[in-house]
Amino acid sequence: MTIINVVLTIFIIVLVVIVFSAIIVYNRLISLQNKVKEGASDIDVQLKRRYDLIPNLINTVKGAANFEQETLDKVIKARQQAINISGLTKEKMEAENMLSGALRQLFALSENYPDIKSNQNYLQLQQELTNTEDRILSARRFYNQVVADYNTYQNQFPAILFKGLANAKIEPFFELENPTEERKVPEVRF
Repeated sequence: MTIINVVLTIFIIVLVVIVFSAIIVYNRLISLQNKVKEGASDIDVQLKRRYDLIPNLINTVKGAANFEQETLDKVIKARQQAINISGLTKEKMEAENMLSGALRQLFALSENYPDIKSNQNYLQLQQELTNTEDRILSARRFYNQVVADYNTYQNQFPAILFKGLANAKIEPFFELENPTEERKVPEVRF
């Protein structure tokens, strides 16, 4: 074998390895992109379920005499803001966090109204909404895990060399807007 044949053979082997690496990395990036989309879609499905339950809950609570109208207005306004924002953007995440806070305040206030607490419709809707919140939490966890995997993978070698082929971009996590504030127990005032 001549030197030219050896060099040509090595060149072909290196080229084949690079091509196969690019194919594997590209397929993995596309797979992770699809999982991120799936995670975002799962969150949207659960949010839609929440949006559908809230009007029934509000109507049930409105039937209770002297209930805090300001709290109901906050829930209604937060729900509308969240519905009006499409996609899983930072604004959408902030609106969803506001809605979660308003719902927590509604549930905290309702504890002081015996008529509401004894209403079977309210109790059933509260349980459904609690289950939905748990589903949203699970969907957010799944989404954040997939985003972490995706963001980490695209910045590792050799994926970092080929991420442009798959149009890979860093995806945002679904995070609390203000973690310190969000962890506080809602204040109930009369």
